[in-house]
Amino acid sequence: MAKADNMLSILWLLRSGRKMTARQLAESLEVHVRTIYRCIDSLCASGVPILADSGPNGGYRILDSFSESPLFFDPDEQRALVQASVFAREAGYPYSTDLVHALDKLMRYATDEQRSRLARHTDGLEVVHSPTGPLEQEALRVLEKAAASGETVIMDYDKGHVESGSITGSSTGSSRREFDPYGIVHWKGAWYTVGFCRLRGELRSFRADRIRSVESGSLRFEKPEGFSAKEYLLSSLMPGALEKEPLVDVVLEGAPLALGELCRHWLFGHSVAERLPERLHLRLGGDSLQTFVPYFLLPYGRSLTIIEPASLIERMVQVSSEAAAHYTDMLKRHSISTKGRLKP
Repeated sequence: MAKADNMLSILWLLRSGRKMTARQLAESLEVHVRTIYRCIDSLCASGVPILADSGPNGGYRILDSFSESPLFFDPDEQRALVQASVFAREAGYPYSTDLVHALDKLMRYATDEQRSRLARHTDGLEVVHSPTGPLEQEALRVLEKAAASGETVIMDYDKGHVESGSITGSSTGSSRREFDPYGIVHWKGAWYTVGFCRLRGELRSFRADRIRSVESGSLRFEKPEGFSAKEYLLSSLMPGALEKEPLVDVVLEGAPLALGELCRHWLFGHSVAERLPERLHLRLGGDSLQTFVPYFLLPYGRSLTIIEPASLIERMVQVSSEAAAHYTDMLKRHSISTKGRLKP
């Protein structure tokens, strides 16, 4: 453990308010007692009010006024850090291991009562999230460091998932490209990286779980002043936003709960023109009415009524018919397969 870590650890141990001898501190930190003496001297020299009491019941202690210094986290701050770590780990935060080590220090030098309280707060909070694999986490670490240092990376990207957030596409293998990462963004349960693709010569967004490999390159870049990776990602995921296609008025009526869910949806939430208790007015790109929108509206079934446009109703009929035909055929094949397995 580095000297600075030892000094901080001693502060945490003395913060409990009880006296500790040099030998007790050394045993807790698993260092030589001479290391404790040197660290105590350095702490005192830096102005930390450590008192040394001699005698059979002696030991080191720290003034109560210093133990309340902002250097230490109060109970609410400790709880916030521990619970925030739950969100970070479940979201696939690329430095989860370092976060765990930091929290281990917090728990190690907390009192028994503090540990018990933090454990209760941690057990009371859970996050449901798809796991992030080690390959994706490593890619996120490389991308985050490259974004901070302005270094171009060389990336192999699986083009089976269409770039810029499309939900459709055919498998076309992977492509190798030089990429200037301006930032990484976590949105709707997935990680994205946004930056300048030197292969295409334009801004692009890529899903981190489609990155097969990424490594530092030899080139450098300057991030455009005022550029927001989050704003670009949201705009690129909105069908028609980049092409500035004409917007179409979409009017829906239905149960307030269903309309409320639509307003929180990633596509519809940015397109609300007017919201009434049982009526919702959206302005959407025309192309999206033929691609994304019908599939997102289909699960709501009879809880929604499309007032306009008629073209969306026609598309819903087509999509519903195709889905019905697909599952009808599936049921027939299942029935034939089942009969074939029955003994006469």
